[in-house]
Amino acid sequence: MPRRLRLALPGVPLHVVQRGVNRQACFLDGQDKQRYLDYLRSCLALAPCQLHAYVVMSNHVHLLLSTQSTVFLSSLMKMLNQRYVQYFNWRYGRTGSLWEGRYKSCLVQEERYLLICQRYIELNPVRAGIVALPGQYCWSSYRSNAQGKLDDLVSPHSLYLTLGRDVSERQEKYQALFQDELGERCIGQLREAVNAEFAVGDQAFLRRLAEMRR
Repeated sequence: MPRRLRLALPGVPLHVVQRGVNRQACFLDGQDKQRYLDYLRSCLALAPCQLHAYVVMSNHVHLLLSTQSTVFLSSLMKMLNQRYVQYFNWRYGRTGSLWEGRYKSCLVQEERYLLICQRYIELNPVRAGIVALPGQYCWSSYRSNAQGKLDDLVSPHSLYLTLGRDVSERQEKYQALFQDELGERCIGQLREAVNAEFAVGDQAFLRRLAEMRR
């Protein structure tokens, strides 16, 4: 059965998830996570994509990107995954696959779900019980978006920029968003959307995409 084509709308963000094969660990320590981010940086310089949020966990990665075409996204992920697998296999003396098939992605309606998706991504280490606060985790975009840590991987989305008149106000408003927990229904919607490789958004947005997919 042929694979269903990925949906993409110019400039509409995509939530991308890449998991290790059989959900096994593909990042064994901080050096692995940092190497992946270094490769991500170099690949972003070659593919026309903008990264708004990310987190690198032990057995999977979340990326929130904007691009004009799934062709650019596919190019980015192919380069990134190949480089990291070569490094990982060399470091640990192994061969074969590391990733669980192709990456999953879903469109994210900006107005209602972009900042929710960013929070979902950056709260992964908290939900996993690794840290108590998102700022305590080194391998995510939270420190950049909420605390102003220099991170040249991150390109703030235009919706994020509307949070405040200057950098300080935007960071303060962004931190305030994390005072409200993401409900289980919301988390379920985000997970279901990416697993189905479709979209998260209001009913009008989803109907529009469903018509495009026919």
